[in-house]
Amino acid sequence: MKYYNGKRVTAVILCAGTGARTHLGYNKLLYYIGKKTLLETTLDVFENSVVSDAVLAIRPSDEAAVREIVAAYPFARMVAGGETRTESVRNGLRAASGCDIAVIHDGARPFLTPDLIRRTVDSAIQYGSGIAAVPATDTIREGENGVLTRSLPREKLWCMQTPQTFDYARIRAAYERQTDSVTDDAEVFSRAGYVPRIVRGEYENIKITTAADLFRGAPARTRIGTGFDVHAFTEGRPLIVGGVRIPHTRGLLGHSDADVLTHAITDALLSAAGLPDIGVLFPDTDPATEGIDSLLLLADAAKKIAERGYAVGNVSAVIMAEAPKMAAHIPAMRTKLADCLHVSVEAVNVSATTTERLGIIGEEKGMAASATCLLTY
Repeated sequence: MKYYNGKRVTAVILCAGTGARTHLGYNKLLYYIGKKTLLETTLDVFENSVVSDAVLAIRPSDEAAVREIVAAYPFARMVAGGETRTESVRNGLRAASGCDIAVIHDGARPFLTPDLIRRTVDSAIQYGSGIAAVPATDTIREGENGVLTRSLPREKLWCMQTPQTFDYARIRAAYERQTDSVTDDAEVFSRAGYVPRIVRGEYENIKITTAADLFRGAPARTRIGTGFDVHAFTEGRPLIVGGVRIPHTRGLLGHSDADVLTHAITDALLSAAGLPDIGVLFPDTDPATEGIDSLLLLADAAKKIAERGYAVGNVSAVIMAEAPKMAAHIPAMRTKLADCLHVSVEAVNVSATTTERLGIIGEEKGMAASATCLLTY
């Protein structure tokens, strides 16, 4: 077990909510953003933080699903939550017995960072508590019966977040004395006579509460890439587009099989992941790629983006050619490309157009393709 500054730091992650306001019909922590659930996204952050181990307070009805997820995270274990958040925290703290610092966190805040966790832990070691909060950005007023009464000084207002981190003995004792339901750990700590210490939080550290919140984190966890390729026609080579051999009098000139569509899609994927382009990764000076099936290059690129934690969301590509006609071959292209990327055919769209007899495409001197892709994290 790892320690931080000689301290055992245990996270109590609250996962026992029903998530009724998201209208999913199941625990929102099991909802997928990209290729991972909200719970996995949260656990990934804690696994790469100063935390030694984690206790997940869960609902019994979610045990099978959560157990399957937790199997991939040896530092985490489960405990039964309660009917209220207060009960779940209390159960989690009891299960965390033996630690020095307790990090209490809502599982539905998956977009925190390891740095925020560390800063709350540092504060708890020094002062006994470290409460993540951000300054209020809106003007806030009190109201009653539909009438605004008085303004509150915004410069003194903080929006509470988690993690809220504490000296374990103090917060455990405070929760054991807590008799009613409280939604904020700092309040429990304060009622016990201790002083909660603010740590500047992160505005991106949102809590997934409503259906709209399920999409609020998406922009930060998606990447868009574009790719473009062009090849000249030449005699004596087969015409390969999208992995499909197309009957034609000429093929495309290139070091590989010169599959212009697959090259454009490969570059789009690499671009989205922030990787070097196809010419850098698979140079035309490499004998190993001479005449190679470009689908193999696409598969290699897909492997590289997967290693960086990304999954293909969708691909949209356009073939630009005066001849031959592509429409009849597009279904086969989509199937081959989708199989290569391990996505559904619906996630790969291919269309074709001409350039109205303009330029090198219109003069049938070559063929081009462009592609756009979305990666999810």
